[in-house]
Amino acid sequence: MTEAIDEEVADDRKHKLLERLIHIRRVLHENPELSMEEFETTRRIREWLLEADITVLDFPQLKTGVIAEIVGEQDGPTVALRADIDALPIQERTGLPYASKIAGRMHACGHDFHTASLIGAADLLMRRRHELKGTVRLIFQPAEETASGAMLLVEAGVLDGVSAIFGMHNKPDLPVGTIGVRPGPLMASVDRFELDVVGIGGHAGIPDQSVDPIVAASQIVSSLQSIVSRSISSLHNAVVSVCSIHGGNTWNVIPDKVTLEGTVRTFQKEARQVIPAHMRRIAEGVATAYGASADFRWFPYLPMVHNDESLAELAAETAAELGYETVVAERTLGGEDFAVYRQNVPGFFVWIGTGGTQMWHHPAFTLDERSLLVGARYLSLLGLKVLQTYNQENEKE
Repeated sequence: MTEAIDEEVADDRKHKLLERLIHIRRVLHENPELSMEEFETTRRIREWLLEADITVLDFPQLKTGVIAEIVGEQDGPTVALRADIDALPIQERTGLPYASKIAGRMHACGHDFHTASLIGAADLLMRRRHELKGTVRLIFQPAEETASGAMLLVEAGVLDGVSAIFGMHNKPDLPVGTIGVRPGPLMASVDRFELDVVGIGGHAGIPDQSVDPIVAASQIVSSLQSIVSRSISSLHNAVVSVCSIHGGNTWNVIPDKVTLEGTVRTFQKEARQVIPAHMRRIAEGVATAYGASADFRWFPYLPMVHNDESLAELAAETAAELGYETVVAERTLGGEDFAVYRQNVPGFFVWIGTGGTQMWHHPAFTLDERSLLVGARYLSLLGLKVLQTYNQENEKE
């Protein structure tokens, strides 16, 4: 009888927590804010945390984002749990009753889900504060979409004293109740390039008296694709994408310049190192062949997300203890500035299945809100177990 009552109480708590997290997520979804503009989002997160008596730390150099802590009743290390909070410049087309109220702005990558899940994890950790052997630092990070937020937080000292950091991302193509775990490389490094192809402008009807940069640029775009197939090892993973072409301003004038912009994604350091040189060689060679010139510029952006192998078993065990299915996380050539944290401390990043209809950055992106409880329970238990594990290792030493 007592066990039945305990289960009923537990189910009621889960239901109430899920209701709270759905409310939080929908408020955030209706009011999306772009990178480094998350002022109202920051204010709301602070209020929700303070309502639960969670300590919010003061980092005056941070204009947006929230850092909080739950300090256990026993001394021990500090581990961090991270969520991102910014939205995208996308016009929402979901038709949901709680769709974005701001034209051209949308939580199309599920950062509202991440934020609400971490708030739920904080609530659960507060209930088990007496079990914490150390401190759990909660990081609500701005500007993930511009890959600048993590670096700002590291420079502000948010990782000071942190022994390990954990993060997660929703995965619409995984069912609710599924956790994707993969040690080693998970998300690709991200770099950006710009290329000016400079020719000689002139009359469209007299092309022989010009050097047409559009023709040269077109050949460069095609030739760049040979890098992946012919210039790097077939065992490497890479993508070279030209995503923007600008040249000319009217229909009957050959312009004097065309500008290309795009991105390169890689998993291997060797590929990341050699691809820029191949791109420059191709661009300059093709441009020269057409009588034009090329100015190639490379901008290193983000390293890859590399999960600490020593933490993989713990990440999988946490899912199993909660009764969730663990699958091998699919690697993606998408980028994540969680990689910046990993350059400073050990860490692990997982997928949380959300059973959505569209993938990230789609105007009709959705998710199954039952997954909020999965995210909250998983992150909270992960924080608890990591502290227990670290303390046991310290005791052995």
